[in-house]
Amino acid sequence: MSAIPKPASVKGDMKWFVESRFGMFIHWGLYALPARHEWIKQYEEIPDEVYDRYFKFFEPDLFDPKSWARMAREAGMKYFVITTKHHEGFCLFDSKFTDYKATNTPCGKDLIKEVVDAFRAEGLRAGFYYSLIDWHHPDFPIDALHSMRNHPGAKKLNRSRDMAKYREYLLNQVRELLTNYGRIDIMWFDFSYPRAKLGDLGGKGRDDWGSEKILKLVRELQPHVIVDNRLDLPAAKADIHTPEQFQPREWVTVNGKPVHWETCQTFSGSWGYHRDESTWKSPEQLIQMLVNSVSCGGNLLMNVGPTARGTFDPRAQDALAVYRDWMALHGRSIYGCTQSEFAAPDHCRLTQNGKRLYVHLFAWPFRHLHFDGMADKVEYAQLLNDASEIHFKKDANSARKTLILELPVKKPAVVAPVLELFLK
Repeated sequence: MSAIPKPASVKGDMKWFVESRFGMFIHWGLYALPARHEWIKQYEEIPDEVYDRYFKFFEPDLFDPKSWARMAREAGMKYFVITTKHHEGFCLFDSKFTDYKATNTPCGKDLIKEVVDAFRAEGLRAGFYYSLIDWHHPDFPIDALHSMRNHPGAKKLNRSRDMAKYREYLLNQVRELLTNYGRIDIMWFDFSYPRAKLGDLGGKGRDDWGSEKILKLVRELQPHVIVDNRLDLPAAKADIHTPEQFQPREWVTVNGKPVHWETCQTFSGSWGYHRDESTWKSPEQLIQMLVNSVSCGGNLLMNVGPTARGTFDPRAQDALAVYRDWMALHGRSIYGCTQSEFAAPDHCRLTQNGKRLYVHLFAWPFRHLHFDGMADKVEYAQLLNDASEIHFKKDANSARKTLILELPVKKPAVVAPVLELFLK
């Protein structure tokens, strides 16, 4: 047995967050039209005059946020975070401070309002992703990560760019997002890179963004809101820490101390819609990522990249259906659960909620599961998918106080079976 880590108190309202454990990330923007990665403007160094054809032809005529929200709820997700503006600078919301927004495209809608309304109607909490980076804004200085970083006239162009004006732009848009859309539960800023270097070009961090002012404004407008750790501020000022495309094997710590955390992951290798990307995760990987996260005391934020017509493509719908079918039977091994005080048997992960211990079997054994240290601790056991009883006994020959659980020979017809143990 070991003590379950306890993160220090933070400013944001974490109660609902640690209860929910599972959310939907949505990356959507002009990059859905080229459909080959959300960083395409930067990767391919596309100039504004070429990239703006996507602005001209952005027309998601099949956009149905109610269907998005329904799929998220059915998948067991309890909150969502959507890109209000990604690095390309295009805004999905109707900002007063730019013309580079969805309402000025053939779409003609404030897409953020429609998404927020639809997801709230399904009972999900609302979160906003907001890019600190902007490869379109005329006052955003060209830096080591900019789409124009290799432009021969970059140094000259920077003479007319004013970061102070861009900082004001950031503040104004954050104020809009936290004023015009009701209660927002998460502000997910992305991202700082103060140590980036390319020739004479550097990166950007807290002083460039005015991070202290941004955080102060956020706390004033919506004191309950959860803020991530990407403003390049001291770790203690963030509510959650956000390992990306990485699956922690233990509770995340910063400076040796446990923190609230959430890993953000993708169904495939891209955040935005990528027509030809083929590294889509298997059903087993999808479920195991969720279980692994909760078994280490964290949340999973799983991403969907809608198409340029406003739909979730069939591969994304299939992945969501994997979660739907599994969570319908196993949700209580996730919601409100955290890292267990006990050590897991081989090929298993544990989650725990009070006196209920959940054993997630990633490999189905033949007839028996041996669980060391548990011989006198379990009152009743069952398979969670159908609440069918599982018999157990003590291993009389073991000095490790082993509990032997008697399993059916055939694995239940679920991606990852779960045993629910009721502790004494």
